Amino acid sequence: MTQKVAVLGTGKIGEALLSGMIRAGWAPADLLVTARRPERAEELRTRYGITPVTNPEAAKSADTLILTVKPQDMGTLLDELAPHVPADRLVISGAAGIPTSFFEARLAAGTPVVRVMTNTPALVDEAMSVISAGTHATADHLAHTEEIFGAVGKTLRVPESQQDACTALSGSGPAYFFYLVEAMTDAGILLGLPRDKAHDLIVQSAIGAAVMLRDSGEHPVKLRENVTSPAGTTINAIRELENHGVRAALIAALEAARDRSRELASGNN
Repeated sequence: MTQKVAVLGTGKIGEALLSGMIRAGWAPADLLVTARRPERAEELRTRYGITPVTNPEAAKSADTLILTVKPQDMGTLLDELAPHVPADRLVISGAAGIPTSFFEARLAAGTPVVRVMTNTPALVDEAMSVISAGTHATADHLAHTEEIFGAVGKTLRVPESQQDACTALSGSGPAYFFYLVEAMTDAGILLGLPRDKAHDLIVQSAIGAAVMLRDSGEHPVKLRENVTSPAGTTINAIRELENHGVRAALIAALEAARDRSRELASGNN
């Protein structure tokens, strides 16, 4: 049986997901989208051949609803959807910090809900999507969610109690790397390099290091030690990072991100 999937509130991540699903073999005729602005809906229709609908129409006709609006807009969207969502619909939330219980309390009793935290590398099919089941979601619902989000990267199942930590590490994670590249580029300029050359050096080093981490099977400490010669340049740099508390600052930053995710879950927008 053909499964219809609707993406509600189709911004950049929602569009990346739709694009990845089409490349992975979904038929555009089986994909629905909603967008706040009519011109955005028409843009998606023209670009992908998918059907724009209203939120109630999506709830009535799609087998799976993927909600990608901002956390602060989720309550309003659920108020609009609730009268139209049968209990056999799979509802997937991509909103940071909002627990599955928030959806279950506002939808028909028994509605299966899956919580997903993905990240912006979905735009280049390198996302890390973390998946957790709500009270009524089955193994089949989780497998279907993995199939969808696997179109734009890797997936990982975790208990929902770990979602706030995953949001801090993975959902926000790309920003930390961009921040590091920005700082290293500034350092390269300070050391006398043109910005474009500093950028190229750092980005390729980052790509190479990431591939080594992914493919070598080595612990990051071992990989770092392989670069760190006695009395060499690298150990001097590492010493300065430690002297300035970079490791402690990263831990504190991730704790702050986790705490903010918890605040969002409690309704403190």
